[in-house]
Amino acid sequence: MTTTLETQEAKRSHSDTRPLLLEVQDLKVEFNIRGGVVKAVDGLTFDVKRGQTMGIIGESGCGKSVTARAILRMIPKPGKITGGRILYYRRPRHPKPGEEDKVEVIDVTKLDPDGEVIRQIRGGEIAMIFQEPMSSLTPVYTAGTHINEAVTLHRLLPIKKLGEQMAEHIMAYRHVTKEEARAIAVEMLRRVGIPKPEQRVDSYPHQLSGGQRQRVMIAIALSTEPAMLIADEPTTALDVSIEAQILDLMRDLQRTTNMAIMFITHNLGVIASMADEIVVMYMGKQVERAKVVDLFYNPKHPYTKALLQSVPRLGPKTGQRLASIEGMVPDPLNLPTGCVFHPRCPAFMAGKCDKIVPRWTQVGENHWVRCLLYEE
Repeated sequence: MTTTLETQEAKRSHSDTRPLLLEVQDLKVEFNIRGGVVKAVDGLTFDVKRGQTMGIIGESGCGKSVTARAILRMIPKPGKITGGRILYYRRPRHPKPGEEDKVEVIDVTKLDPDGEVIRQIRGGEIAMIFQEPMSSLTPVYTAGTHINEAVTLHRLLPIKKLGEQMAEHIMAYRHVTKEEARAIAVEMLRRVGIPKPEQRVDSYPHQLSGGQRQRVMIAIALSTEPAMLIADEPTTALDVSIEAQILDLMRDLQRTTNMAIMFITHNLGVIASMADEIVVMYMGKQVERAKVVDLFYNPKHPYTKALLQSVPRLGPKTGQRLASIEGMVPDPLNLPTGCVFHPRCPAFMAGKCDKIVPRWTQVGENHWVRCLLYEE
């Protein structure tokens, strides 16, 4: 594992020079419910570059999926963004000559959730693989219809010849026809590992297994060739062989289209093989952010250390029990004072951790942590 991660880091050493694609600045998302206010995301800051994979890990309920939905302005009511900014650095998908480096900075938090701009971005430029495919697929539409809708709405094909009077390097684009959309749907189902895609393209969600529905969701997201893919537990319902096939497909598209990936998962083995950088979240707060090698071999936050220690390991039997994180996740309506992790922290300092809110502290190059152990 050491060799693999260090090799990956060497290959990705140029990632800091890549242009920005998405920048999340001090994001806050709250749900005002009958019992009080739940701070689902509280002060999250990170950025994603083109061609980069950003991993987000943490226990269930820490705010990972809410962050993904906030980027696409899909937070269900009564949730709302109450602070911060989400900046999307938009480049033309099919630039005209001289506009290849043109960048439009869009503050997603200022957009109308039902407006034309976010509808162009959502699904076309930033696609998402949802965690629950059965609730995300419409039961009265076939798998092919789901993919066709995304392709015909967001994907364009080049027109090879425009006329003798126009310069050869000028290219125009057209929308995909129904026949072309169906062919793309069949090919995408084949690429995600669904057997007999020519037949399954006409299957309804209830006629597919849970793993096949998950692969249909992946095919929908990847069919538009987005600039960024948000993958929320994309391989949870899949067996190991299909999981490897899907991850290889994502890497292949990332290499060929320079697609960025925001990968949300509980699987630390997958995140180690996929991510360039990792954000660790706990109860809506960002507690650590680092390059993948630094996080796995030099974790700083006690919560990160506990997560890594709880991963089962192969090897000779030692008779030791599997490590676990002590205590329970706190009530989101009644969070602890000071550091929210202090009731479960093995490095708890009485009079400090339960009273002082830790600051976001840099502990190394591209390595940040929110913990009093590292404050001067």
